[in-house]
Amino acid sequence: MSVAFVFPGQGSQSVGMGHVLAESSAAAAGIFASADEALGDPISRLAFEGPADRLDQTENSQPALLATSMAFLAALDEVPAETALQEPVFMAGHSMGQYSAMVAAGVLELFDAVRLVRVRGRLMQASAEDGAMAAIIGLDEVRIPELEATGAEFGILTIANRNAPGQVVISGERAAVQAAADIAKDLGAKRTIMLPVSVAAHSPLMEQAADGMRAALATITFQDPTTPLLANADARLLESGEACRAELVEHLTRGVDWVRAVETMLQGGVDTFIEVGPGKVLTNLIKRIAPDATAVAVDDPAAPGGLRTLLVTQE
Repeated sequence: MSVAFVFPGQGSQSVGMGHVLAESSAAAAGIFASADEALGDPISRLAFEGPADRLDQTENSQPALLATSMAFLAALDEVPAETALQEPVFMAGHSMGQYSAMVAAGVLELFDAVRLVRVRGRLMQASAEDGAMAAIIGLDEVRIPELEATGAEFGILTIANRNAPGQVVISGERAAVQAAADIAKDLGAKRTIMLPVSVAAHSPLMEQAADGMRAALATITFQDPTTPLLANADARLLESGEACRAELVEHLTRGVDWVRAVETMLQGGVDTFIEVGPGKVLTNLIKRIAPDATAVAVDDPAAPGGLRTLLVTQE
């Protein structure tokens, strides 16, 4: 078995995430306490108790997700050796999940990362004027250039996420996104969904946020990764701390090609993907990209062994 750890991004949050984990694992509880201290704000209480509308705010969901993902990772270290997972040969994060992956790979300290994603969330929200995003389901990839060209006639438009075969997310100015979503069904899409966000993530509209993050990241120490990490836009290896610093600026304005990331890990020998964090969004995507691989979410009650063994024995 060759393992990759993958870390979810914004959208995987839910009220109650990590609560049972923190009650069952001293290491996980310690992570939440450290995140609260770093922020000077009880982000753990918001993750555990909500309310949902506050947790879903970008400046809150991002640090809460990072803390929860790192709590799961810390709890994995408490799993008895006979049921422990193998060390990963790759790590990858989806969008904001890159921060979680970088903490896991020793690039960033938790204290710094939690504070950075709060800044990131605030900068993204401040850059949100007239932004929109839409999911396009079931469109043949050969028709995507037509989709982009149509939207571009009405304003800035880009492919923000290539999540799985037949599933992309477009992002940009609202008029352009709406126009592309309207034409998508004529191009063969099975379904289009305007997402309930005002942030045009992973688009040129995030340039102001990228400038702000460049300044914030300049003050932080980055170490070289201890485990191979993949970039969001093109799945290239991030081999140094400086490459990781640049990635966290660039990925705000460039898309996330999750299909390519998974395919790169498969080519690198990975046959088992472990989603470390709340929910199972990435697990479901990976099953569509690589149906012959094993994909397991540690937050799934049906997950065999590993972390769930720990939780069941301690609850």
